[in-house]
Amino acid sequence: MSSPNPVMEGVSDAVGFVGGALAGYWAGQWLGLNIFSAGYDYASIGGILLVGLGGGGGLHLARFWRAKQKAKDTDTDPS
Repeated sequence: MSSPNPVMEGVSDAVGFVGGALAGYWAGQWLGLNIFSAGYDYASIGGILLVGLGGGGGLHLARFWRAKQKAKDTDTDPS
């Protein structure tokens, strides 16, 4: 059993989080929710919520991808 590579974990987590947060931001823009609007109105809170959900979802996808890569690496061909 090999130890996890901390650089690979950090980079994949960062890419997943930032990618998901950007996807959430652009989904909010498409829906008319601006996280940078003045005050805390419903549009800005909804936009912030989408960015947070997108970031968390992207992080989850990055960890899922790493688990699949690890499973693929540990599988051995019986032939």
